[in-house]
Amino acid sequence: MAAPPPHTAAPGPGSSPPTGRPSSPSSPAHPSLRASLAPLAHSAPAPGAAALSQLTTTDPTDRTTRRYAATGTADTTTNRPVSRKDHFRIGSLTKSFTAVVVLQLAAEHRLTLDDTVEHHLPGLIRGHGNDGRDLTLRQLLTHTSGLYAYTDAPGAPLTPLTPLTPLTSPTPGSRTTSLDRHYTPTQLLRIALAHRPLFPPGTDWSYSNTNYTVLGLVIEKVTGRSYAEEARRRIITPLRLTGTSFPGTDRRLPTPHGRAYSGTPPSTKDVTEIDPSGAGAAGEAISTLDDLNRFYAALLTGDLLPAPQLAAMRSTRSSDGAYGMGLMPTELSCTTVWGHTGRIIGSYAATAATADGHHVLTYRLNSDHPTDARRERALLEGEFCGRKQD
Repeated sequence: MAAPPPHTAAPGPGSSPPTGRPSSPSSPAHPSLRASLAPLAHSAPAPGAAALSQLTTTDPTDRTTRRYAATGTADTTTNRPVSRKDHFRIGSLTKSFTAVVVLQLAAEHRLTLDDTVEHHLPGLIRGHGNDGRDLTLRQLLTHTSGLYAYTDAPGAPLTPLTPLTPLTSPTPGSRTTSLDRHYTPTQLLRIALAHRPLFPPGTDWSYSNTNYTVLGLVIEKVTGRSYAEEARRRIITPLRLTGTSFPGTDRRLPTPHGRAYSGTPPSTKDVTEIDPSGAGAAGEAISTLDDLNRFYAALLTGDLLPAPQLAAMRSTRSSDGAYGMGLMPTELSCTTVWGHTGRIIGSYAATAATADGHHVLTYRLNSDHPTDARRERALLEGEFCGRKQD
């Protein structure tokens, strides 16, 4: 779960999705998009990669054009090509879904962003200088709480394998062993709360998956349902995101799907099947390119949140421009795009969109190896600014 970058009512459960727009057929392999994608995949390195962009015009035709590109293979054993319909783990893009649910509850006056964690979850955050009486939901959403990231702890669950991490190890708690281990949110919090906070709440910014683990528990306390069920009722069903799911403890990916790989070649490991409970509300979701484009377009056009909550989601004042609430900005040469990145063992994904939601790009790799920031920026510059970079 990697770090980074007018409407009056949010739709309730069972609401109709936004009006469908006519769309043009997508190319099976758009040459310019593939030309930007291939160097990124090669630099990772990742066996395969795919990208899907959509551009909605604002003229009377309100037409959406989609471009798709893929490179490499979805399965190094069978050499099956990457498919636009493949399901994949999206890691921290899950945070955008979790944040939307919290902000919808705020719009419904079922909570406020300045509520303390203690107000909803009394006694949960205690020990080693951590105190839920000093933490607000706003600070959790913006990563200004100071809570230690459980994913930074030794032997943390679902973090990418590195050259320093044995691919096969009998040691209890090793990262390979943790792929099969079930974690509860309370267990993840216990890992984090064994460490002192990084700074007093509200005084600095540091990306921490622990924040969204706590938000998942707040959603459950306020609604009586899990954050995953609330996201299904409020987002997935209304938007008809047929490829998006919260697997819980299910190790499998829905069909169709390729394979997921961790580690550095030639010592890579197939990590397609994992217990995703170590990611939870911070990063467990599974989705598709089409679904992610639809979700972020709907979010940024105002179909999911009233204007005040959407504005709060995009405000980066408390993080000095680094992060909003489940959204991160990326400044390009021609504009600022909004979205999120997600890295979970075996997968990397990212979505970027213009502030009005009319232009969206989602891309993904079937590897968790760090991407080349220059290549990634070149992909975004080419898509949103029409710039070719060396």
